Amino acid sequence: MDASTPRPTEIKLRQKSRLLEISFADGKTFQLSCELLRVYSPSAEVRGHGPGQEVLQAGKKNVEITRIEPAGSYAMWQRYLKRLEEAGVSREPSPVPFEQRPKSK
Repeated sequence: MDASTPRPTEIKLRQKSRLLEISFADGKTFQLSCELLRVYSPSAEVRGHGPGQEVLQAGKKNVEITRIEPAGSYAMWQRYLKRLEEAGVSREPSPVPFEQRPKSK
């Protein structure tokens, strides 16, 4: 993602219609069925443990999402940004070849 990637602004769970609605800062809104999210899950049960190990998911028409919770590593992200700042380096890729970059701590 870069600065031009629209950011999510709202997520709504529509339990009766089995939809997850996601709105973005650019004004666009998308509705994704619980079934679609389940059958394309990044889990090992769906994707397997490597290329060619994908498992076709059948019988998922009535899959429900019972709740959504914020998750992630915001604190870790903030720690990472602070460490970058303290080191005087940037998140932006360096034009300097890899071999010439300073070693990380």
